[in-house]
Amino acid sequence: MAEFDYRGGMLHAEDVSLADIAAAVGTPFYCYSSAALTRRFAAFTDAFGGQDAMVCYSVKANSNLAVIRTLAGLGSGADVVSEGELRRALAAGIPPEKIVFSGVGKTRDELAYAIAQGIYRINVESEPELDAIGYLAGGRTVEIGIRVNPDVDAKTHEKISTGRAENKFGIDIGRAREIFAKARAIPGIRPVSVAVHIGSQLTDLAPMRTAFTNVADLVRELRADDNTIDSIDLGGGLGIRYDGENPPSAEAYANMVLEATGNLGCRLIFEPGRSLVGNSGILVTRVIYEKFGLSHRFVIVDAAMNDLIRPALYEAYHRIVPVAQPEPGVESSPADIVGPICETGDTFARGRDLPPLAQDGLLAFMSAGAYGAVMSSTYNTRLLIPEVLVNGDSFAIVRRRPSYDELLKLDSLADWQQSV
Repeated sequence: MAEFDYRGGMLHAEDVSLADIAAAVGTPFYCYSSAALTRRFAAFTDAFGGQDAMVCYSVKANSNLAVIRTLAGLGSGADVVSEGELRRALAAGIPPEKIVFSGVGKTRDELAYAIAQGIYRINVESEPELDAIGYLAGGRTVEIGIRVNPDVDAKTHEKISTGRAENKFGIDIGRAREIFAKARAIPGIRPVSVAVHIGSQLTDLAPMRTAFTNVADLVRELRADDNTIDSIDLGGGLGIRYDGENPPSAEAYANMVLEATGNLGCRLIFEPGRSLVGNSGILVTRVIYEKFGLSHRFVIVDAAMNDLIRPALYEAYHRIVPVAQPEPGVESSPADIVGPICETGDTFARGRDLPPLAQDGLLAFMSAGAYGAVMSSTYNTRLLIPEVLVNGDSFAIVRRRPSYDELLKLDSLADWQQSV
């Protein structure tokens, strides 16, 4: 995470001190680096230089409009999984012809909106969805991809594995030829693509190679059945380094893709998310108290599981560092870093070596740019926290902290309660 480093004893985001941001916006807050987003997007696209490749950023990883706009300015499209994400992508400046709509449970209203916007591709995941699109096409021709489930174990966390037979995603690859034939027979539908995505935070290329090879074989079979297949959507899933992982480089991934898919003459569509934004953002929090029990040192911070749920949900690891660089020779001791929510699950880390921390001292949770703010909630009636985008020596608040009045106004009393 080169864009987040110590300068003069203080952790910076690019050329901005995180302590200065904390003083301006309060804590906790998320901070994203424009330079990191740019560098990672360029690395991915450069790896496929000379290929007909379309990168559609996976909006679910981080749906902040300023993040999407940054990537849109670099030429990215968008992969969306809801009408809300589609509206965000459009609002951020991504043209409809660069948007792919994925997801196992698209409603008819969502499909109708996507068709009306003229987006590039809808990736279909079930026969009822095919029927719904045919009904909604209304005299238009809707180009679709069909997402197949290759029954490949991605060897990732169970909750983010999507390519096994028991997972809810896609159509069994053994039925793909039958489903393509059905799609061709439905007026208003033109099936032109095969899509696959086997999971997230993948650090081993072998499962992807197996899945992509199977997809390439399927494309050849579909063409033999007189289907016109002009593209393959290989999804996303490339992992990042959280705790000593050794994820493949963009170049290694690109080499594997080209070897596995062969010379099909297809456009290659990719949906990277975490690999672009995960290490492009951090969460900054403030120490409320240090508490010493009989056997544990607890560092209680003002961020909580509603702000960053990954440790509670996935047992996920985030490196945690002081914003003020410790002096050389300062002894560290193990500590549990916990939030203020009244659940034991509100624990970010156990037994982490940290130096002595003063009340109001700042900590940074690294690698928090993906599946952080986007999965946050107002549990315990806690306010959503600000998001900040840094660009060189400037920063801007790109999601402000709402007030308690704004939060409470989301609720309303029933008519018969008004006089109580």
